Amino acid sequence: MSAVPNAVFDTNAAAEREILFRVVNRVAIVTLNRPSALNALSHAMVRELAVLVEHCRTDDGIVALVLKGAGSKAFCAGGDVREVERLAKNGDSRWLAFFVDEYRLDYALHRFPKPVVALLDGIAMGGGMGLGQAARLRIVTERSRVAMPETRIGFLPDVGATRFLSVMQAELALYVGMTGATLSGADALRLQLADLCVPVDWLATFEERLHRMSHEGDLMAALRSVFEPPCNIVPHAALQSFTPLILKHFDRRSSVERTFATLRHDLEREPPREIRQWLQATYDALQAHSPTMLYVTREALLRGRQMTLAECFRMELGIVRRVIEEGDFCEGVRAHLIDKDRKPRWAPATLAEVRAERVRHFLSSPWKREAHPLAGLGAEEG
Repeated sequence: MSAVPNAVFDTNAAAEREILFRVVNRVAIVTLNRPSALNALSHAMVRELAVLVEHCRTDDGIVALVLKGAGSKAFCAGGDVREVERLAKNGDSRWLAFFVDEYRLDYALHRFPKPVVALLDGIAMGGGMGLGQAARLRIVTERSRVAMPETRIGFLPDVGATRFLSVMQAELALYVGMTGATLSGADALRLQLADLCVPVDWLATFEERLHRMSHEGDLMAALRSVFEPPCNIVPHAALQSFTPLILKHFDRRSSVERTFATLRHDLEREPPREIRQWLQATYDALQAHSPTMLYVTREALLRGRQMTLAECFRMELGIVRRVIEEGDFCEGVRAHLIDKDRKPRWAPATLAEVRAERVRHFLSSPWKREAHPLAGLGAEEG
């Protein structure tokens, strides 16, 4: 992309663009416009977004940025992992550039000097969370479906998740990251992955209120008033009743094996139906995931709690390279997204076969410090 698009598009031309851009009352609205693919991010979209974010950062006529998805189904379902798998299987190293560019974009949004609002309506997963969690005002609705489901495909929660999941208790972060559990908007609000949960109908009319927004006084307060209804009733957070179970089974001082053992133990005690359903769903999710990546994800999430944002991105990129070149990623994508037989052949296939040295290897950087593709990230943090 050579230039920033005009604020007004021809309708047909706009329909063909994967990123739409316009300015309303000095607020830039950037729309991910790939609704047929649930607004999943292609590499071209990541590069275009990076150009737009830089334009918004330097343009004094723009005071804030709103990120949204086209259509009613998704904000952004993640990155284009099928394309990553295709490149990796063909020995094409361009897949690495996608992650480098995506992480730089996410980091730029985290460090953006103007308010960023993310409308996490519908599906917001993976790469969509990388964008959304960088915002200062994260809006969800009753139809939001929020998750970091990467362990399902032999991957790990990345795009800064080893940092942004640390806003919650370690046990809750381990539960969300290891199981890939899908959260409602109300659950996301309770777990501090959202700032407001509002009705879809109210969100649909935000531009009318944005037109009338005053630029006097506190800009963040003015933006919040655009998105927060006068009388907001937040739906029940279904996960709240299971918090004691999560704290028990995903104890940070425990281990992956211990989590499986305690879940099995509680299931054998014939608990009440609702608790049994949660225990079984949690056990089945973990049982279906890559054994290696359960270990790696747990350790990465715990390490990330002690790291800066830039350090987390560097750690994640190293793990990503290891996982794609030597791990279960390609097999996970094949089983769940290409052949869709839902029968991944993980290597190794069981927890007992995962060696501690392999886990340490996945967590070790493939690059020397100065040669890391993200070596310059976060120089201002040091």
